[in-house]
Amino acid sequence: MTKNLKWRCESCGYTVEEKQPPENCPACKQKCKFANVTCYTPDCGGPGNIDPNLYDRKEKKK
Repeated sequence: MTKNLKWRCESCGYTVEEKQPPENCPACKQKCKFANVTCYTPDCGGPGNIDPNLYDRKEKKK
């Protein structure tokens, strides 16, 4: 059984917990890129938590 991961919308910052990122963001209703912000180490609380180092990272717009 695959556990749910934490996904952050790169447009509005909304976070969802799903096995795969959604096609459209539930918050901004746009087709957005989603970043996996799931914690995988004990430093940030382990699985089931958001890794603050990944969550705070912003993609640079070109």
